[in-house]
Amino acid sequence: MLVPLFRTLSKLPLPVLHVMGAGLGWFVYLASPSYRKLMRTNMRAAGFGQHLSAAIAESGKSIIELAFVWCAPPEKVASMATDENWDYVQSVIDSGRGIMFLTPHLGCFEITAQQIALRTKLTVMYRPPKQAALKPLIEGARARNNLHLAPANLSGVRILAKCLKRGEPIGVLPDQVPQQGEGVWAPFFGRPAYSMTLPAKLAQLGNAEIILVYAERRAGGKGFIVRFVPFGQELAGSPAEQATTINHAMEQLIARCPAQYFWSYNRYKQPGGVPAPDAQVDA
Repeated sequence: MLVPLFRTLSKLPLPVLHVMGAGLGWFVYLASPSYRKLMRTNMRAAGFGQHLSAAIAESGKSIIELAFVWCAPPEKVASMATDENWDYVQSVIDSGRGIMFLTPHLGCFEITAQQIALRTKLTVMYRPPKQAALKPLIEGARARNNLHLAPANLSGVRILAKCLKRGEPIGVLPDQVPQQGEGVWAPFFGRPAYSMTLPAKLAQLGNAEIILVYAERRAGGKGFIVRFVPFGQELAGSPAEQATTINHAMEQLIARCPAQYFWSYNRYKQPGGVPAPDAQVDA
């Protein structure tokens, strides 16, 4: 039922979808005690509790707008997005270096890869959805134009590494909780979070330029601003220190529009088989 629903919703104007999404966000927040508790706890611990009301509405928008991003004609989707600082990205492409785009779950993160792929080839890591019925819809939306998918396994990692060595851009979501053996404990907004080591490994393997990117929603459903931000930090030290550096960069990005972050995600969960973090991580 979701696929026909999304295709129907995609025909509506984005401002209408965002109004519907804000209502959905409040409905879910009021209907689910566990969702409500997780969202409040994460925002308050990060120091953004004052943005709770706005974040509730934005969380619903992030769901409803997927109908537009995934199902609307690509040219219509592109017309609702404006790129900021692309000249910097183009200069790196022209230099022949590979690029690793790091995109946290901030704003409309689904549109960022599509926007990049309008200008250059891009390969992103992809994990199939748990609901099989959504697979054709999501894969069709994520494999448009120059956008290519790599499986979220060792084979996919090899594909990403080869892309970087050829001087091609790749995209990674750095704020997901990895599986056992694929991460380290590192602070994220002052709390230990099991964090990916893959981004740092890939960047060093391919001598790639790291660029942060997120798509901020404009008020009133007027579209999105896709912002490209230089990483500007050195990935040095142990895997935990490298993960800490990346987490800190994500914190700075999120602080730009905290209401649009995915605060309902259980970022601080302990994956099965992973030992609890050392006390030093809290420091």
